Amino acid sequence: MFIFMMVLLAFVVLYFISSVVIVQQQETIIVERLGQYYQTLEPGLHFIFAPIDKARPMIKIDKARTLDGRAYTTQAYAKRIDLRETVYDFPRQNVITKDNVTISINALLYFQIVDARRALYSIENLPEAIEKLTQTNLRNLVGQLALDETLVSRDIINDKLRDILDKATDKWGVKVNRVELQDIVPPASIQQAMEKEKKAEQDRRATILEAEGIKKSAILTAEGEKMAAINKAEGEKQAEILRAEGIAQARIIEAEAEKEAIGRIIGALADKGKPDQYLIAMKYLETLGNITKGQDNKVVYMPYEATGILSSVDGIKQMFDKQ
Repeated sequence: MFIFMMVLLAFVVLYFISSVVIVQQQETIIVERLGQYYQTLEPGLHFIFAPIDKARPMIKIDKARTLDGRAYTTQAYAKRIDLRETVYDFPRQNVITKDNVTISINALLYFQIVDARRALYSIENLPEAIEKLTQTNLRNLVGQLALDETLVSRDIINDKLRDILDKATDKWGVKVNRVELQDIVPPASIQQAMEKEKKAEQDRRATILEAEGIKKSAILTAEGEKMAAINKAEGEKQAEILRAEGIAQARIIEAEAEKEAIGRIIGALADKGKPDQYLIAMKYLETLGNITKGQDNKVVYMPYEATGILSSVDGIKQMFDKQ
């Protein structure tokens, strides 16, 4: 009897333990009763009827590493459904672009289960379905773009792929938050061609910058020469003006001196004769002297008004004779 009571007590304890379910935060459990959906257990303490109530397991992805450090994923069944955001690293796949270039792409998908019941009953293998759906739509999107467009349009591809996946997985109770393309690796030959093209572009830019530098240098040199020529011309102009002003001042002074001398001569000759005849005669003699100057002058001639000069000289003589 004692043994029977001990067995019964152990059975009651095991039944109680199996009937008590504690659900943690951001987790849920789908409970079926006799093979049909019964209830969804929210976070907290719950009691179920163990013999006929069972938790429906769901396939999930587990990450693991080999002995040499390589990462890989495995699928397993879990009775607790995680409602947190999950990141899924898709294996690298080959995709053909619009210009028939095969590239290798690795994508990351961030999704979250918002309705555990639909995620469990609407699709058999949720992770695999999301993976295949992502790969198919990624091929379609990249197939519409050339290689150059694909390399510079990551954000566009991410946004379009996220919208497509979010609409397609809505009926599975899944919310796709974002998609990120990690690596886009073109073939080795394309990489070499791109590197050569990049180097050629850099050389072209360097040549353009050098030419622009030479051009600016030539412009600055020309402007400098222009300013130097302008300054030189301005200096010569100022020098000529000052020289002319000096000559004019000298002439004025000379004229003033000559005026003073003539005035004195006129004053001295005012009582002795005609001073105008004296002045005319002196000018004639001075002009005649200038005409006869020079090494190449071989002929000395008398001007047409020589008689007037002689008469003026004779007049001067008469004035001095009277004196």
